[in-house]
Amino acid sequence: MLPLLLILLLLLMLLLLLLLQLLLLLQQLLILILLLLLLLLLPQLLLLLLLLLLVLQLLIVIQQRFTTATDAAATADTASAATDAAVTASTAATNSTTTTTNTATAAATAANAATATAAAATASTAATTTITTTTTTATVGDAATATTLLLLLLLLLILLLLQLLVPLPPVPLPLPILQASKTLPLLLLLLLLLLLLLLLLLLLLLLLLLLLPLLLLLLLLLLLLLLLLLLLLLLLLLLLLLLLLLLLLLLLLLMLLLLLLLLLLLLLLLLLLLLLLLLLLLLLLLLLLLLLLLLLLLPLLLLLLLLLLLLIIIIIIIIIIIIIRRIILLLLLLLLLLLLLPPLLLLYCFYCS
Repeated sequence: MLPLLLILLLLLMLLLLLLLQLLLLLQQLLILILLLLLLLLLPQLLLLLLLLLLVLQLLIVIQQRFTTATDAAATADTASAATDAAVTASTAATNSTTTTTNTATAAATAANAATATAAAATASTAATTTITTTTTTATVGDAATATTLLLLLLLLLILLLLQLLVPLPPVPLPLPILQASKTLPLLLLLLLLLLLLLLLLLLLLLLLLLLLPLLLLLLLLLLLLLLLLLLLLLLLLLLLLLLLLLLLLLLLLLMLLLLLLLLLLLLLLLLLLLLLLLLLLLLLLLLLLLLLLLLLLLPLLLLLLLLLLLLIIIIIIIIIIIIIRRIILLLLLLLLLLLLLPPLLLLYCFYCS
């Protein structure tokens, strides 16, 4: 009876090892899927952060524009109050000249009042001219800045839509442009096309300068809609990642239940799980730090994103190598099981006989 129990325990041990290896392989495949999803999400996150920065810059420009307009209105109110005070003083001086009996004193007072009125009018005219010049300069500067930012925003939007919707096809190489008899008409055609493009750009700039507030509002609405769509997409992807993480946790629980039966392999498996959890926590901390330091340290953030991409690629390669090793170990265990089954069956038959 004792050899039969030993045979059954050995078979049970082999089956448990096979099941454990299968669970490890499934867990590493899920981790590989998670890392690939993160690798696909990083360019979209980068473009979304750049769009947020440009929207903040546009809001700052609009706030500065309204601040300059408010300051100009306050200066105009001050100048008009000074003009009213000068006119009141000249009126009082004129009334006092009518009540006095000395005509020479009245004439001098009237002359002084006229001089004060003319000086006040000159001062108000100069203040109005200065306000108009300042407002015009600020408007032109804000329009140029807003136009540049809008062009950058449009370029980033086009890049983002191309990356999200249409994959870029490979660009074929052009023919050699060194044949003088054939390339001269092509060069003239290219020059004409460039001139037409420049004229179109000038017309677009003029239209932007004429319809800048309406275009700003429309573009801000479009940007907000696009940002909402991107946030919804990111939320869906994050939900998918959370589901995968829940699957990983369930697999870890199953592995722990199996590890209670295999005490010899407990330490190694716990070390592997701790390493994987530490890697996931490090990746999450890096992503949080990148999101927090985006508005202040954009070049450093880009460098960290590149380093994160390299780290994810290295981890993917390591996980693929581990998966290959697991598959080889599974095959070896299956081969061992197939090799041990005939002798064990013979031993069992011999024992039964």
